[in-house]
Amino acid sequence: MSSLYELATWEPLLWLLYQDNSERLAAPGGHVAGHISQGAWSVPVRRRSPPPGQASQIEDMQEEYDAVGRVHTALAESGVDGVAFVAEISPAGRAVLHLIETGPAVEPGIGGPHPGPILLVEGAVPEPWRRLPDPADSVSPDPAADPAALERTLRERLPDAIGATEEEIEAAEKRLGLALPEELKALYRVTRARWEDWDGDYDKAEQVYDAVGCELLPLDRLYVAEASTRRCSWQFAAMEAVVTPSDAKVQGVVGSPGWIVFGDNGGGDRLAVDLTPGPRGHRGQIVLIGHEDNIGADLLAASLTDLVHNGEHEERARRREAPEVAYVNVGSVGSIEEAAHPALEVLSIGVLPEGAAVSLAPVVGLPRLRTLSAYPGTLANPLEIGRLTGLEYLELAPEQWRTLLDADAVPRSLLAAGIEVLGEHHPLPVVDLANELLALWDRPPMTRTVLEGDL
Repeated sequence: MSSLYELATWEPLLWLLYQDNSERLAAPGGHVAGHISQGAWSVPVRRRSPPPGQASQIEDMQEEYDAVGRVHTALAESGVDGVAFVAEISPAGRAVLHLIETGPAVEPGIGGPHPGPILLVEGAVPEPWRRLPDPADSVSPDPAADPAALERTLRERLPDAIGATEEEIEAAEKRLGLALPEELKALYRVTRARWEDWDGDYDKAEQVYDAVGCELLPLDRLYVAEASTRRCSWQFAAMEAVVTPSDAKVQGVVGSPGWIVFGDNGGGDRLAVDLTPGPRGHRGQIVLIGHEDNIGADLLAASLTDLVHNGEHEERARRREAPEVAYVNVGSVGSIEEAAHPALEVLSIGVLPEGAAVSLAPVVGLPRLRTLSAYPGTLANPLEIGRLTGLEYLELAPEQWRTLLDADAVPRSLLAAGIEVLGEHHPLPVVDLANELLALWDRPPMTRTVLEGDL
């Protein structure tokens, strides 16, 4: 058995948890909980404050660092990405430790012991990730796009660069399964952007950046930014909607078979040639795919020629209020009736005036409604959810899920589900609730291992 499942591995951390939470642990039902993954951890222990004007140092948390390190080592040895835990420790030092693993059907929670989105259908992705861009066959390139002029300019700026051969360009096209646009071919005929061609010389890499306007990917690392390359948790992805206004230059999709990524801005955002532009865009325009955005892209230049000659002149995609997504709360849309619209896809019900609860009757029958998220206590009758026949994602508080489960009224159209936990909820009943949902779809459950012993 892996050392992950031995109490001795956890004992130093359990001692820290006991020292910093003794009063809480001594109360009836007292427990502490946290999460440790191979790359991070969240545990309820107090840390010493550093001296004024000084940042925290490892020494300020050495005991915690060492205790968590033992668990990190055990995770690595066992091949487990992460584990949540619930610890119960009596004043006499009797410890009961529950180790919770999400399994293949549940995403880890964010920074805590509670489960993240529950994947009820294997391989399912939210609707925006299934959406392809509209055809753009009638959209023409920008009139100023000029592969020959682009190549001349780059050869002047990079006279010693090593360019790609026609065979290398053809190999890239075969790997990608599409023909590269002429401007992109012209760029790589001048420089193939391989680090080994620069002999480790950062100045040469900087010259390429200055000449092109981005960190250029090597030809053999070009890729197509389809939706599958833009990973996003269900709880956020399900709240998005693809919207492309009639005057948009860039389609508001997650990804596109026509977005050929060739560069990076140095901050994690990717540059792509766009072969599927919006109604007012140009074929071959340059777009920026932001690493902090889940959907859409921003226009950088009308063409690669424009980018190299004139630099980027970013046009941020305008986020307009659209009927596809509605947030009903005290600071946004005021009522369910106001949100109801034939185009509505995503409905989030947040904090309402004190004591208020809403009926879902106004949105029953809407043809495109696929996501519902409801803040605890906001639904007058949770069983009305059963009348929403097209839901793919449902996020509710444990109490609302309990109502649906007891009434056998969980919508079977769901692809994924979320349990919204606010405040102090014991993690173990939430895990049990998640497993009940998984059982309805015959999906692998979350697992729990119990370790006991005296500290």
